[in-house]
Amino acid sequence: MTRVPPSAPPGITFTRYVLRFTLHTHKSFDARCSCSIFSRVNAFDFDVAIIGGGSGGYAAARTAAGAGLNTAVIEGGKEVGGLCILRGCMPTKALLYAADVIHLARHADTWGIRQSEISFDFAQVMARKNTMIKGFADDRVQQLISGKFKFTRALAHFVDSHTVALSNGETITAANFIISTGSVVSQPPLPQLKQTGYLTSDEALTLMARPKSLIVLGGGAVAVEFAQFFARFDTKVTVVQRSEHILRDFDTDAAAELEKVFRRDGMSVFTGTKLVDARREGDLKAVLFEHEGKTIRMAAEEILFALGRTPDTAGLHLEKAGLTTENRRIVTNPQMQTSAPHIYAAGDCTGPHEIVHIAIQQGEIAAHNIAHPGQARRIDYRLLSRVVFTDPQIGTVGLTEKEAKARNIPCLAASYPFNDHGKSLIMDAKDGFVKLLADPKTGEILGGCCVGPMGGELIHEIIAAMAKRMSVHELAAMPHYHPTLAEIWTYPAEELAEKIGSRT
Repeated sequence: MTRVPPSAPPGITFTRYVLRFTLHTHKSFDARCSCSIFSRVNAFDFDVAIIGGGSGGYAAARTAAGAGLNTAVIEGGKEVGGLCILRGCMPTKALLYAADVIHLARHADTWGIRQSEISFDFAQVMARKNTMIKGFADDRVQQLISGKFKFTRALAHFVDSHTVALSNGETITAANFIISTGSVVSQPPLPQLKQTGYLTSDEALTLMARPKSLIVLGGGAVAVEFAQFFARFDTKVTVVQRSEHILRDFDTDAAAELEKVFRRDGMSVFTGTKLVDARREGDLKAVLFEHEGKTIRMAAEEILFALGRTPDTAGLHLEKAGLTTENRRIVTNPQMQTSAPHIYAAGDCTGPHEIVHIAIQQGEIAAHNIAHPGQARRIDYRLLSRVVFTDPQIGTVGLTEKEAKARNIPCLAASYPFNDHGKSLIMDAKDGFVKLLADPKTGEILGGCCVGPMGGELIHEIIAAMAKRMSVHELAAMPHYHPTLAEIWTYPAEELAEKIGSRT
């Protein structure tokens, strides 16, 4: 097999066509081969090799194979399925739904429903989650095994920019690569935490007995979702967050609303803190942190370390492929290309948003651009959406007020509370609000936020509106059925439309 030299231009499918013929003893062509017969000979084993079989990697593989590229998927994790299925979106949401059910059951008398005693079996709650996750993971395994690509279970690392060595002893070459290896739990900021011992979010999902008390270190989506889950199953929960509010990437009004609910439900929430020490105290684990000029000590049966995740790139030997990284994150352009133009990346290993639908979009874009280099697509974060599955749920899309201010983007904002909305009053779901951001001249919707019942579902109306670049005038005029939760969007839309006035 003839190989194209490493100096050949990257980013294309390296093939050559060889005319095959048969010579007779009289040096004439065999009649059977008098026509030109061509066979394709690849200079590399594959047109594209994808490292990682999670959501981003599978989306890339499906897209690449669908475009006719000779594709390989290499997955080296202990389990197949990716973070979302195994230790992220699906298991946590299964648990949070169980927490919602028990919360509603305990407050059933609001609707005149009597129940003498509400109890739970924590092991059964976790067992149901495990059964569901096994089903989701089995489906993904089947998709990978039966896909129109070669699926290999092995770890991979780069030997050079077109070659990876596998832990099973094989070597694979490819014209192009897509790296989608995901992320791992970050290391703790204090060495004492390792000595004291703690649960990671991965380990918390494996518990079959709840801790009686829990300190949650962190205030991001993972931290607050676990905090509420355990609290609703009778664990005494303390949240310790470094920044001034939980959910620091969200607007302050959204974060403050969730903090209010947490405290009302009996959780202790400390924000604006600095960890200074951790230690064991008999059967308990204690943390010490600075808060409002004082050193505070909190002790609990367990500590949940939820201070973020780090790109899982340490073992890839990216330097041998010539890739640029920042704090282990693979740097890409909007086409998802790395500093080596024939190598792409998707998902948590490149970021900047650790969200599964973003990973899928990035994987599809990377594969499309390899298959169709003359019709390159770019990732667009204008419609970036995020959901926190607490109660109340928080859903956002597009700009936040905080981001608009930081980027000096002119906008008008209007909000409306759920405690003055008919359907949410019927549901006794009175916490939260909806908010719209609009261009002050055109009225185009620039962002939306929903803190309240079914917030993760309701935000999709604004995603759809922004996808079509609708104005607040158009949203206000769009019919909404009554009484529904969704009609609440018309109130801030009407307010902004009135402020902006008729469009010219």
